Amino acid sequence: MTPRMSAEIREPGLDELLIFIRDARGFDFTGYKRSSVARRISKRMNDIAVANYVDYRDVLETDAAEFSALFNTILINVTSFFRDPDCWAEVREQIIPELLEARPDGQIRVWSAGCSTGEEPYTLAILFAEILGEDEFANRVKIYGTDVDEDALREARSGTYPATSLAPVPADLRERYFASDGEQYTVNNDLRGRVIFGRHDITRDAPISRLDMLVCRNTLMYFNVETQKQIIDRYHFALRDGGYLFLGKAEMLLTDSNRFEVANLRRRLFRRRAGDTAQTPPALPPIQTPIQSELREVARRRRLRDLTIEAAPNAVVLVDVDGTVSMFNDLARDMFGLAATDLNRPFQDLELSHQPVDLRPMIEQAEAERRHLRVTAAERHLTNGSVEYIDVLLQPLFDDDKRKVGTALTFVDTTTASKLQNELQRTRQDLQKAYESLQSTNEELQASIEELETTNEELQSTNEELETTNEELESGNEELETMNEELRIRRGELDEARTFLSGVLSSIVAGVVVLDSQLRVRSWNRGAEELWGLRSHEVSQQPFFSLDFGLAVSHLRAIVEQCRTSRQRTGPVELAAVNRIGRKITCSVACSPLDDHGEGVVLLMEQLHRS
Repeated sequence: MTPRMSAEIREPGLDELLIFIRDARGFDFTGYKRSSVARRISKRMNDIAVANYVDYRDVLETDAAEFSALFNTILINVTSFFRDPDCWAEVREQIIPELLEARPDGQIRVWSAGCSTGEEPYTLAILFAEILGEDEFANRVKIYGTDVDEDALREARSGTYPATSLAPVPADLRERYFASDGEQYTVNNDLRGRVIFGRHDITRDAPISRLDMLVCRNTLMYFNVETQKQIIDRYHFALRDGGYLFLGKAEMLLTDSNRFEVANLRRRLFRRRAGDTAQTPPALPPIQTPIQSELREVARRRRLRDLTIEAAPNAVVLVDVDGTVSMFNDLARDMFGLAATDLNRPFQDLELSHQPVDLRPMIEQAEAERRHLRVTAAERHLTNGSVEYIDVLLQPLFDDDKRKVGTALTFVDTTTASKLQNELQRTRQDLQKAYESLQSTNEELQASIEELETTNEELQSTNEELETTNEELESGNEELETMNEELRIRRGELDEARTFLSGVLSSIVAGVVVLDSQLRVRSWNRGAEELWGLRSHEVSQQPFFSLDFGLAVSHLRAIVEQCRTSRQRTGPVELAAVNRIGRKITCSVACSPLDDHGEGVVLLMEQLHRS
């Protein structure tokens, strides 16, 4: 830790800042480890160059976006599918079978607290689906995923992850429970529908109850000892007898052996001991000096209110200020499959809290803004594959002292009207598209007529051009025929000259060798063949000075280069040689330039005498 940061941690104002954050946004960081929170707030202050906590509070009051940046810095969302595979193997092979054996026909309730972006609840869902089968899993298991970070929950609800996040998931499970879209994978609808996500602060909010398993991995370690104890109290209250608590590898539960027994210390699996040792909430104080007539009047009014709600033409659900379900009418029972056991349950535990739309944040918004909110034509997908359209009205309720007491949720089935409206809208769109299509077709036909007229004129012009071109081709053909005749005459003359030259070279007794500008053999007459024993086709186009025969050609390079330079005859020179039959001779060689412009030469070789 740098000296600068240490000074910031000791600077007064941290407590006031944390209380401000709690009151302004509902994030209570006072129970977090002080050094950790101070360090992360200081990091954010360093990023925006703020010197102290007082000034940073001013920034938060004027810049709402800074809250999001701060929460992302403090809330460490580190999770993955099947994180610590050996721990999940223990859950798959030991814990889940024990839970199913203990409750052979009952519903299994699992809570993943601090679930971040949802990989952990989906991992649980995959394990249960693999063991039970997807149909029985859908009927028997409910999995809740909660976190205090709404941005992370938004990603969790989408159920969409990059391919890199699914690397720990075995290929067969990935193919069975995810749909691929390029580099993105999305949890299939059946699996997604069994996981309920919601915002929950484990330091403040009431826990989900009657749990068979509670997963909270590497979350407790960020809180101080006192807050950890309060959270463990809530977790103990939430679990059934024999329910499992699954912590992270960085967390221990060694000082609470009277309430939890160790199931697997290495995997951080603990089990709630039988017997209710949790503290029960204090009983409400008795009514002092009750007046029977007033009680009867209160009861009558309460009964009248209940009958009014029951007689309402739409489904109604009342949620009290603590977030529990206090009442619902028969239409709500029928529409959402509610039972008497759902009364006094946390609203977030009910499926209707997020189906057909996520109502939990909307309830908070309605109460905070003290106004009605309405959702129109929300889609609700039924198990038979059909779709219902529901309007939802959220009405915050306040007492005479303007204190909030709860929220009334009214659900209106607008399926028929919505379908008719959608059908009417589609019909209008189809008519509009048909009209636009006809209009476009008419314009295209008019344009086609104009194009055909233009094309006709172009064809006439093209025909005239073709006639002119035909005449030019006929004239060109005549010229080509004349040139062809001239070429035939010249070819004959060339053949005659070639024959004459070949005869001349053949008639010369001496050896005649013609070299081109690259000093390659172009001609090798019969005299050269008789003298050296090499045939014309053997030496044609070969470099002369690389030939190996009875004459030491290297001694000729000097007179050849002199001839090429002076463009005059050089030599003759006399060289010792060996003819084609192996006799030693003296050969006279003279070199003449081939023409006045090139660099080719003619070598004349004559045998003088034999030795």
